Amino acid sequence: MIKIGTALFEACEELEREKGITKDVIIASLCDALVTAYKKTIKQKEVPNVEAILDEQSGEIGVFRTKLVVEKVEDPDMEISLKDAKEIDDDVELEDEVKIEVTPENFGRIAAQSAKQVITQRIREAERKLVLDEFMEKKGTLTTGIIQRVENRNVIVNIGKTDAIMPQKEQIPGEYYKPGNRIRVFVLNVKETSRLPQVIVSHAHAEIVRELFELEVPEIEDGIVEIKSISREAGYRTKIAVTSNDPEVDSVGACIGPRGSRIQTIIGELKNEKIDIVRYSDNPVEYIVNALSPARIVSVDILADDEYSKEAFVIVPDDQLSLAIGRDGQNVRLAHKLTGWKIDIKSQSQAAKMEFAPQPQHNDQPEEEPVDDETDEIAEEIREQEEYAMDEEDMQAFEGDEAAEDAVEE
Repeated sequence: MIKIGTALFEACEELEREKGITKDVIIASLCDALVTAYKKTIKQKEVPNVEAILDEQSGEIGVFRTKLVVEKVEDPDMEISLKDAKEIDDDVELEDEVKIEVTPENFGRIAAQSAKQVITQRIREAERKLVLDEFMEKKGTLTTGIIQRVENRNVIVNIGKTDAIMPQKEQIPGEYYKPGNRIRVFVLNVKETSRLPQVIVSHAHAEIVRELFELEVPEIEDGIVEIKSISREAGYRTKIAVTSNDPEVDSVGACIGPRGSRIQTIIGELKNEKIDIVRYSDNPVEYIVNALSPARIVSVDILADDEYSKEAFVIVPDDQLSLAIGRDGQNVRLAHKLTGWKIDIKSQSQAAKMEFAPQPQHNDQPEEEPVDDETDEIAEEIREQEEYAMDEEDMQAFEGDEAAEDAVEE
């Protein structure tokens, strides 16, 4: 037997405190290491009846070989005579199994080297499994971390037992990430690697907005007010659709709070990101009108509403076109993400000039009516304008309405 003493158990307790690896894992790793070292000593790869045993009371560990007690020994590696077995244990009988110590002399140094390698590997494996299990449970949730450093445009965030990576596309544009600052992030993905699992987090995810509203608006946490949808362009603007399950509670007013206190707290947390609170409706026309706020809407025509496509044609006053579209198409783009409807916006003057007016399509319509060449050319021209590109006239109107847009949003 090899004398270990109390140092091993003290090290086990320390590892359990620091890394969460139990003492049983360390002891099992040590025993496996001794068996591996013993096999190398006797130069045999397969020794099925060998095990290492640790006596915690005496602090000794040794290698033992299990043999079957027989009357006549035919395989010395697997069997032992009754006479020899009696020298080990007086109470042993035929067909019993006895454990015989086979720890080699001067085995301590060899065992220590092997044990160091095996234990180190097992500790890494155990630590990796613990981290993987923990963050697999956190996947799709929010957590708080501390910014460590910025490396190749990636932000490294410590979120407990490991460092997570925030790629550039998951960062808020223009945000300065200072090492040492606390940050709330969304766990996007956990990738299993040969070393510690790689955790990918986001600071631009829409779920961060959801959690902030749940923290600041008690009605949402209680289920009275429900968040139906969120569309976000981090650092710039967010639209959030809400509805109330209680007719006496105003969903929009609850989110804004007394004198705007709740919404202002959330805006401050998001570094002054603009937030539009939209009233959800089962009526798609009403929902689209609300989603395009703060712009005024003249009419909404439903062009297609089925499982394959949802399209709407919206007409706005001439002075509201730039506001409805938004800077670089942001307002209509967020409205599309929020509602799930493809929205084509035209001003009243543009709609009046159109010889081809979009007609609502119904699921029971057998097939489309043929169109002549002239109408087909006009339709092609309309499709080319679908990306909401603003012409020079619209850009001038947008510059004139920019101040009005900011005032309405505030």
